[in-house]
Amino acid sequence: MDVERLQRLANAVRTGGKGSVRRKKKAAHKVTSGDDTRLQNCLRRMQVNTIPGIEEVNIFQGENVIHFANPKVQASAPANTYVVSGVSQSKALQDILPGVLNQLGPENLASLKKMAEQYSKSVE
Repeated sequence: MDVERLQRLANAVRTGGKGSVRRKKKAAHKVTSGDDTRLQNCLRRMQVNTIPGIEEVNIFQGENVIHFANPKVQASAPANTYVVSGVSQSKALQDILPGVLNQLGPENLASLKKMAEQYSKSVE
């Protein structure tokens, strides 16, 4: 090995200035999520309870649906608060339509009829 290469390697592992201890690897600092701990503390104060056995949650927003598969659902009846956490996917209503017909309310049925009319016009 030549001297230049050794100096480059030595400079790469030095974490401080001249005369400081060399380390083999720089320590990666963990990112603390303060918001998550504060949220959990607030939920604990509101006495939310976990609701077991929920396989999916669909949140309808006009033409789009936010779909949670196997979410963690917590609820507090006195505070009228529901917490749904987990991996979510944003989907169009047409993509999940056959499986969610029994979950649609009267306001969503109107938009469903409108989509059906648009689809029939586009086919013709």
